[in-house]
Amino acid sequence: MAQAFSKIHGSDIVNAYSAGANPSGKINPTAVEAMKQVGYDLTTHHSKSSHDFGDLNFNYVVSMGCGDACPWVPANHRIDWDIPDPRNMDEGEFLKVRNLIENKVKDLLQILRDV
Repeated sequence: MAQAFSKIHGSDIVNAYSAGANPSGKINPTAVEAMKQVGYDLTTHHSKSSHDFGDLNFNYVVSMGCGDACPWVPANHRIDWDIPDPRNMDEGEFLKVRNLIENKVKDLLQILRDV
């Protein structure tokens, strides 16, 4: 969802990539539905591992709260948003997490625009 919100709100200034430490290989259907509600088709995305990016060096790497379990990805700046994993939440709680992610993305994009 963070990658999608980066495309929605910041495609003019960022190229965002999304990956997990242990991806399932499929996009969560609840996430697909949650993003559909804001007009974004998440079915165009694929579940990826952080290892899929090879030797790329990123300006920013944002983790969603994996703490010490985060795989190492080279970056100039690292941010941990400590977002609760919505995987098993009911729809209402899932949508709160979706909105939290959107707000965090917007905040980071504003910081990048101000630099």
